[in-house]
Amino acid sequence: MDTRRIVIATLPAMVRAQLEPVLPDWLQPRWFSSREQAFDMTPGAEIGWLDMQDMAEMTRAITLATDLRWLSSLIAGMDGLPLSLLQQRRVIVTNGVGINALTIAEYVLMAMLTIAKGYRTVVQAQLRHEWLNDSPGKVELAGSRALLLGYGGIGQLVEPRLQAMGVDVTVVRRTPGSSDRTLGPDAWRARLGDFDWVILAVPGTPETHHMIGAAELAAMKPRAVLINVARGSVVDQDALVEALQQRRIGAAFLDVTDPEPLPPDHVLWSLDNAHVSMHLSGRAQDRMVERAVQRFLDNLARYRAGEPLLFQVDLQRGY
Repeated sequence: MDTRRIVIATLPAMVRAQLEPVLPDWLQPRWFSSREQAFDMTPGAEIGWLDMQDMAEMTRAITLATDLRWLSSLIAGMDGLPLSLLQQRRVIVTNGVGINALTIAEYVLMAMLTIAKGYRTVVQAQLRHEWLNDSPGKVELAGSRALLLGYGGIGQLVEPRLQAMGVDVTVVRRTPGSSDRTLGPDAWRARLGDFDWVILAVPGTPETHHMIGAAELAAMKPRAVLINVARGSVVDQDALVEALQQRRIGAAFLDVTDPEPLPPDHVLWSLDNAHVSMHLSGRAQDRMVERAVQRFLDNLARYRAGEPLLFQVDLQRGY
């Protein structure tokens, strides 16, 4: 690449304080702090970091960026973005896989302990100033069995944390190993009844859409708990509501729902065996911006040198 060439980049103002002092002089940044500014600043930009809360608005910004060659994002799940358009335009897309993996893995452990020990009931008793004489939850994690669907950045951090608590973990991955604690994508459904915890950490793609439906819920243990830190689309939510209402499974801890935000009158809010954590797992940290900025800078150097970028998204697969 011509080292004298100036490259225009549209970047979020939320990282300006950390990023601007260390940007190379060949990069001409445009900082946006609103969707309107993003829409105005994306045309002509070769590099875009266009993350927004609303995926439809982010999609519009991407669509307007007709000169885009590299889209950088700290979002891990790419569902909702115009992947076919990006593929058609031959845009390199890098995502935030792994940036939030640590805190999400911690959230999984928190979810399991919250349900195992009945901690929501403890909190509610404290709010009532009521002294409980017995524990509302008597489940021990040690000796229980967990099925972990998805072995990417999140799954690889969930597994050792559960093992440290004495949980017997079986992993589902695309290419299973020789261990009986690793299952392939066609083998896990027949084993659902073996597990106390079913943990979803897969990407949201057409392949994983409603991978947990009525049949899968019926195959789970009556006291099994479903934990979803993947995407709301991975679960048939209507089937899940029915299973929870009929007590066909023990509980569900849902960091993600379909839709998001969950409407205030949705039945999931009021079910005593449903826990809704409002897609906060990835936000329960204070180092996300630091990690994202460093990842962008590392890839920026690679981009200038014409080297392959790290954490590239397979636009065909969607992750």
